[in-house]
Amino acid sequence: MRSGLKIHINPNKSLLLSLARRLIALFPLSLQGVITLGLTAYALNVYGYGAMDLVVFSLAICALTILIFSLFCSVISGIFIQRRIRASLKQLSGSIEPIKVEAGYPNETGFRLPALNYFPLVKLTWRITYPDFVETRVRVSTDGQLVEEIIPEKRCKIDRVSRQFTVSDVLGFCRYSWQQNQQISCTALPRTNTVKALPLLRSLTAEDGIPNPSGDPDGDRMEIRPYVPGDSVRNIMWKVYARNRQLNVRLAEKSVFHSNRTVAYLLSSENDEAAAAVARVAVETGALGDDWAFSADGSEIPADTVPSALDAIARSRAIENPHGYGLDAFLQQTAAQAAVHCIVFAAAEFAPWFEALKKTIARFPGRFSLVLATDGFSDVQQTKLWQRLLLQDDSAGSVDQELGGSRADLLKLLTDLGQLVESTVVVDRKTGFSFDQNLRKV
Repeated sequence: MRSGLKIHINPNKSLLLSLARRLIALFPLSLQGVITLGLTAYALNVYGYGAMDLVVFSLAICALTILIFSLFCSVISGIFIQRRIRASLKQLSGSIEPIKVEAGYPNETGFRLPALNYFPLVKLTWRITYPDFVETRVRVSTDGQLVEEIIPEKRCKIDRVSRQFTVSDVLGFCRYSWQQNQQISCTALPRTNTVKALPLLRSLTAEDGIPNPSGDPDGDRMEIRPYVPGDSVRNIMWKVYARNRQLNVRLAEKSVFHSNRTVAYLLSSENDEAAAAVARVAVETGALGDDWAFSADGSEIPADTVPSALDAIARSRAIENPHGYGLDAFLQQTAAQAAVHCIVFAAAEFAPWFEALKKTIARFPGRFSLVLATDGFSDVQQTKLWQRLLLQDDSAGSVDQELGGSRADLLKLLTDLGQLVESTVVVDRKTGFSFDQNLRKV
């Protein structure tokens, strides 16, 4: 076995941990209830019966009575509420609208339940377990209903939503939990933050048009070169041959023009939310032009409309199984007959797509432009020993801190890819600024 080999186990996909979570969810007592039951049983056995302390005996019996009453209230009311929720979801299966939300902002999903005030000493809560990275809030509306609000942290595109409902007593001793699936379309778009509108991304293709994109469109468009075997005799310049005895041919000059069609692709990786946000801004603001094709990892059919492109962006984040690299298949569908200029959106990090992208650039004859996106630059600052001992770093323990690569890693990535593509630009979603290949603000 190789010495430096590391094996990473995903706890979310472990069968044993999943089974353990289900068994814990079926256990009706919470941690507080287990501790209360243990202490009460110990006090009743040692002091109530052993020392015949009537005060401890009375208090222990009262605690056990409250615990058993809370257990029956939670379980019985939980079974009743579970059946009622299932019946309500079946009735709303055909009339409820798809969920369309935006990451980072509170959004109502349309899921409502009547407030269950006639059950004593119990409360109902729930949270969304699928998709992941979703914060669930339950608020009471003015008409007395429980309204679901969610704050997704990342984008997603799914066909079902899983919720974990919990009925517990007000003292927190007992609970009754179950999973409930709902077949509904849910689309969460990435948060754009302060990303500014991108300039018009037009591709350059070899067609009739301006001989030089920055030159004058008027003038002679004929190209003169020496004669080679296979050229047509009609293209030979006989007057020039009569003067200097050199065979030259006159051909139509190959020109370059700003093509109206643009192809763009989004590569997915672990920290690609910023790249998805930049791609969303490019699609919604019309930066791809009038005629374009867009796709992303996880999508098989190229999109040519804004709604279909946004769906492809949302679907590009894999929740369970990672998506495969699909840029080659996309270029074969959109640029099989002509060389085009492809714009690639990706995260500013060394991801699994790095080596595959280099092979794609070497395989296809077209030109490529790279748009890298990040959530700031997380440069590690060297602190002194007394600062580490006396001062507490709150940013290290922050859960909501957005991920961003360091400048050194980003410069190395730009150096490796900058020589293979026509142009590169780095967009910081946190500030909205753009940088060139040398990380200078543009």
